[in-house]
Amino acid sequence: MNFLTKLSGKSDVFFDLLEEGAQEAKASVDLFAQFLKQMDEGKQPAGLDDFIQARRKEKRIRHLMTEALSRSFITPLDREDIEALSVALYRIPKQVEKIVERLSIYPGRVPHEMFSRQAQLMSQAAEALAFMVKQLRQGTTLDSIREANDRLQFAEGEADKVMLEQLKGLYSGPCDAKELVILQKLFEMVEQAVDRCRNAGNIVVQVALKHS
Repeated sequence: MNFLTKLSGKSDVFFDLLEEGAQEAKASVDLFAQFLKQMDEGKQPAGLDDFIQARRKEKRIRHLMTEALSRSFITPLDREDIEALSVALYRIPKQVEKIVERLSIYPGRVPHEMFSRQAQLMSQAAEALAFMVKQLRQGTTLDSIREANDRLQFAEGEADKVMLEQLKGLYSGPCDAKELVILQKLFEMVEQAVDRCRNAGNIVVQVALKHS
């Protein structure tokens, strides 16, 4: 069943903002992957400016969403769902910015290769999420959203496994106590970024189910 047929004729501004928010979240994740790639190639990675800009763009989208909600009597989705998804999307670039901030002040050589698999999984999760958000406007079947959510959930589960493997290596490796604490926190922060994509995806699924 086309679960959004009953929403036709209502304002697209909310879909515009949600899709833009999902794209900015994905952009921040792509920047992180690029950041690690530059480190792997021995290049000086870009500074924090791009990540700060991504987070600011997402924050601006949040403000526009708040304004749109306050001015609209009728919305294409339940107001609380729009608000929850908007907040969930904002948290993704905010988390990515925090990760890069920590990496930029890491004392010594950053073991970028230890984060590469998690960065790939983060990109997979963000891509699946952007697809899911876009379906809310297009009114595709619930199955399309569920299939994308399966990809997102798989990426999140794999990210958990990668983090545990990295922690296992740390606990049995030669690193000192300070390095262990720092890297453990960084691994957890990267895994949390994937969790934030999963949380946003769960909201999309709930919305789809509600209108199916």
